[in-house]
Amino acid sequence: MAAKGIAFLLMAMAMALMGLCFADPRPNIVFVMVDDLGWGDLGYHGSDIPTPNIDDLAQNGIKLDAMYGLPLCSPARAAFMTGRYPLRYGLQSFVISPGQKYGLPLDERTLAAALREQGYKTHMVGKWHLGHAKREYWPIERGFDHFKGNVMGEVDYWTKERGGKVDWQVDGKFLSESGYLTHLVTDRAVETIAQHDTSSPMFLYIAHLAVHSPYEAPEDALSNFSHVQDEARKGYSAMVGTVDQSMGRVVRALEAKGIRDNTLIVFSSDNGGVAKFSATLSKMRGFKPSPADNGPYRGAKSDLYEGGVRVASFANWPGRIPGGRRTEEMAHLVDWFPTFLKLAGAENPQALQPEGKELDGMDIWELLSREDAKSPRQGVLLNVEMHRGAIRIGDMKLVKQAMLPSKLELFNIKEDPSETKNLAKEMPEVVEKLEDLINGYAMDSEMSLFMKEYMPFIARDFKKAGDLEYDYDETTEVEPHLPGASSLQELQTSCE
Repeated sequence: MAAKGIAFLLMAMAMALMGLCFADPRPNIVFVMVDDLGWGDLGYHGSDIPTPNIDDLAQNGIKLDAMYGLPLCSPARAAFMTGRYPLRYGLQSFVISPGQKYGLPLDERTLAAALREQGYKTHMVGKWHLGHAKREYWPIERGFDHFKGNVMGEVDYWTKERGGKVDWQVDGKFLSESGYLTHLVTDRAVETIAQHDTSSPMFLYIAHLAVHSPYEAPEDALSNFSHVQDEARKGYSAMVGTVDQSMGRVVRALEAKGIRDNTLIVFSSDNGGVAKFSATLSKMRGFKPSPADNGPYRGAKSDLYEGGVRVASFANWPGRIPGGRRTEEMAHLVDWFPTFLKLAGAENPQALQPEGKELDGMDIWELLSREDAKSPRQGVLLNVEMHRGAIRIGDMKLVKQAMLPSKLELFNIKEDPSETKNLAKEMPEVVEKLEDLINGYAMDSEMSLFMKEYMPFIARDFKKAGDLEYDYDETTEVEPHLPGASSLQELQTSCE
């Protein structure tokens, strides 16, 4: 009996060693995107919301305190997924709301597709928001081997409904599933890690709907913030707490699988938090909760000021990214595309792009991995739309408001990160240079798909140009357009 036990043990050890030998040496990549997170709403940024799991990862990695996204959900996700500024393909303005039928253009190559070409298994769980009206826009058709989540923007955290229709699917088939959305997203992520075949590397994109409105959380999470008087802030804080718990579960799953040491974890918000009163939402809902805290930064989600586009972010990879570091070197969501591809073994990510699809992203691996490294970026485009634009070159940032009355604001971000002193009149030559850059991008941009499809809607619903300030995705009750869809049965049938 003892001899059989020893033989079994030796066989198990041999199989484990074989698994190690056949495991792909390239890193697994877990990218966690949080929706509408305030820069100041993490423990390591001084928040009163406890985030111990996130703090531990950030403290033992590199805090990317000058990482930039875009002002709103769809443009930010498009930038990450393509490595290209959204103005290149018409997604620079507003978001893809339920009644709209466009999506990320099908000729744009996605990060998931590019990594799959390099031999990665690609998985997504959570919020897509890059097109829902046609199946060909869905993640399962855009390079992901598997997807579970919602394809529109905001849904109810419990029913997964938007406008009375269920927006919750697995690999292209809609379903009804009980449970809190953030927990279900995490369950699927943990399950994906546990079932992963380590003979190939994995790309896992966890795109939380949290902490986007509606500010809904389980009772046990809310009870941790019973002392918070403002109901929106209480719900929001509880949602941040559930995201932190999710991060802890994901890390433990990687450890249990034995792949934590060969996994790069990147954490990022898409844009700044909702941290100011909005006249648009007040008009539509009668009130506008603004529960987020963007720290020292001016503005909020939808703005081109730092509070709208500078996002909380960090990267962690044990043994490969030195811990205990913080940088204010510039980086942008588009930079993850070439960075991940280089780590995946692509020597020249640009050479793999379709003709005419030049990457705006830059490889920032040295910034992450070397303690003395600088960003390859000298500047970053924050966005260009028909009515506004912003760019940062070095320490100088120009915000251009083109709608009448027009406005030009110039800030020294290093000396004045809160953007309190407009230097435009004092430094006209800098204004001219940066404005020329913005106009150059504008001339090269594609027409906004939002404006192209919904110009009559805008003309009817927005009487004043000054109202064009907020992602009305959260408020406008437009009939959701899902393929074929008036009931769950029809939704399922349309996807088969």
